[in-house]
Amino acid sequence: MEYADLSDFLRKRREALQPEDVGMPRGRRRRTPGLRREEVAALASMSADYYSRLEGGRGPQPSVEMLAAIARALRLTLEERDHLFVLSGHGTPPRTTRPDHVDPGMLRILDRLQDTPAMLINRCGEVLAQTRAHIAFAGELTNFEGLERSEVYRWFAHPESRALYREPELSTHSRTLVSSLRSVVTADGPKSHAATIVRALQKLSPEFAEIWAAHEVGVAHSRTKRFRHEVVGELELYCELIDNRGQQQTLIVFTAEPGSESAEKLELLAVLGSQTLDPAR
Repeated sequence: MEYADLSDFLRKRREALQPEDVGMPRGRRRRTPGLRREEVAALASMSADYYSRLEGGRGPQPSVEMLAAIARALRLTLEERDHLFVLSGHGTPPRTTRPDHVDPGMLRILDRLQDTPAMLINRCGEVLAQTRAHIAFAGELTNFEGLERSEVYRWFAHPESRALYREPELSTHSRTLVSSLRSVVTADGPKSHAATIVRALQKLSPEFAEIWAAHEVGVAHSRTKRFRHEVVGELELYCELIDNRGQQQTLIVFTAEPGSESAEKLELLAVLGSQTLDPAR
């Protein structure tokens, strides 16, 4: 690791960002140039102490997953992220094996949707970024590791992860997830990460194995979905998918009919989400 250069790079990128750049209110009595360290840590879903030690040049070598989270928090370009990897002693991995980098332009869209449940996922169903309202709606989904990062894996390996969904969404969503995963395996081949997920679930979940054996392709997402949230109760939401073909990622945005009861409940979730990052700290 190049500790001095890493520390300088992290500090310069942090100071170059303003709260408005990441969808955060400026708050009062702000003297820090750019973002505070604890704000970057919150955006990266890590402890403020860990990030402070890393930027201070005295932390342990961060993992690839940790670096990816920091790159998203600091809105790094792909070239800047490559530089971060090199400074941290990991070298520059081939870009084809890094489906978790988020283009700063997509992050700017998310920053302006903080009052709306929205998330960005890659081709294997791994959540790369969420709005604060989506965290209040579905929980923090960016801090899983290994196969657990994939929604498909969690859906079949841990049925409790389905608690947010109501029937008939449960059975439809199962088929949609498997169909999407099959498309990725077909494109990427038997040695791909997607294929690893399939092999693990075939051993673990009879339900997955049965749906996989049906060989369905092109099962479409339903545009209107029904949920049951533990705080606000029943919700009927419209689901919009926006594909970023360059990065092979999808932005999923949930909205409600204006003036409806579900719209009022989304407003409440937006208030709950705004409490996840406290700009007054």
